[in-house]
Amino acid sequence: MRSWGVSSRKAAALIGWVALSALVPGAAHLRAGWRRTGFALLGGYVTLAACLAVVTAAADAGTAGRAIAWLIPITVGALVGAVAWLCLVVHSFVVLRPGTLPQGAQVVTGLAAGMLAVLVAVPFTVVAEYAAISERTIGAVFTEPGIPGEPVRPEDPWAGRSRVNVLLLGGDGDTTRVGIRTDSINVVSVDVRTGKTVLLGLPRNLEHVRFPPGSPMAARFPTGFLLPESRPGWREDLLYSVWQYADDHPELFGGRTNMGAQVLKETIGHILGIRIDWYAMVNIWGFAKIIDALGGLVLSVDRDITYGTYGEGTVTAGTRRLNGSDTLWYARSRTGSDDYDRMHRQRCVFGALLQQTDPAAVLRHFSQMAEATEEIISTDVPRPMLEHLVPLAWKVKQAGVTSLQFMPPLISTVTPDWARIRSLTAQALHESAAPTPAPHRPVVAAPAPAFTAIGEGCGAV
Repeated sequence: MRSWGVSSRKAAALIGWVALSALVPGAAHLRAGWRRTGFALLGGYVTLAACLAVVTAAADAGTAGRAIAWLIPITVGALVGAVAWLCLVVHSFVVLRPGTLPQGAQVVTGLAAGMLAVLVAVPFTVVAEYAAISERTIGAVFTEPGIPGEPVRPEDPWAGRSRVNVLLLGGDGDTTRVGIRTDSINVVSVDVRTGKTVLLGLPRNLEHVRFPPGSPMAARFPTGFLLPESRPGWREDLLYSVWQYADDHPELFGGRTNMGAQVLKETIGHILGIRIDWYAMVNIWGFAKIIDALGGLVLSVDRDITYGTYGEGTVTAGTRRLNGSDTLWYARSRTGSDDYDRMHRQRCVFGALLQQTDPAAVLRHFSQMAEATEEIISTDVPRPMLEHLVPLAWKVKQAGVTSLQFMPPLISTVTPDWARIRSLTAQALHESAAPTPAPHRPVVAAPAPAFTAIGEGCGAV
């Protein structure tokens, strides 16, 4: 009985030293008399820990951006770390001479050491998996190498610009539909120094769209975008159709195909009087997957929102967490409302997504989100810009977003005042760039101010 107790204590001590070595490499080797190996392992561990501590202390939003350029080395390094720590635990067990224990104790300690070896390797494999998934997703989405003649320079990635303007589109592309209609059209204009952001929203049903002078579309439509009715009362010459029209008529562009994105960028830039740098298109039919992966969004629905051609469903009024499908219909439905009401609801969803994105939820559902992202997002943002856009996105989250929506009574969608649109855009960007909040003053005599904070009027989220 006494012999069994001694053996148990020896086995427990052995596992204790192995566990300590998993946290402090070299401890078991020093215990076993392997002094040179033990001090080498301990010294290497202390050096590595000190370097990581320095990097962590100096880490900022830019660190996450720079990590994007190192995803493959991070993957390889994490896998090497997993193998190294697993081997460390196994070797620590061996040098402590488990063979001196009774056979039963050898089996128990061997199993415990094996489980510990696998356990310490898990964090490294998770990091490797996430880095590999990120590399795959980024490679699938950000396929553009950059703009010829405009390489991304690390010392000045913004090429002297004080703002960057990204066109955010919600498209309705689907296997059951022909072509793409850009149902949601917004421009995110970000001050690269402060992160102050203005969201500029244009209605999908804007008529008589003007194109940049000298462009092929301006040559085809010198007085504005105007097409014969496809059937009585059915218009296809509104802003949301510009992308598809350009894609359908490569002869306008010397035979070049897939010109929709570039033409729409140039058109929106001309309307607002700014340069559009890049675009990002989200297939709204897949947007629900992203929302579900995040665990839904908490939204305040002020009234029942009916959706479907024949009122097949309803998003009921109230404040609660909506799943992806309900969030999508809340943002998209035009049943019993109009495009302007829908633009307001889309802005509410955008604000809720910006405010409620939980890093923990992103990590928990990382694989699902990455898979959904590959399926639903297309963009011309050059991959080298990601390193700089990630820290800029952090600035945006801290600085806040204001919104300017071009809808009646601010502007008429039938006979738009193009000069007024440009003037209001310039005013919004000027006020956003101000070092201190500008005094509030309505842009026009209207029931509500033109400039609003994202989330304002959306209820509690």
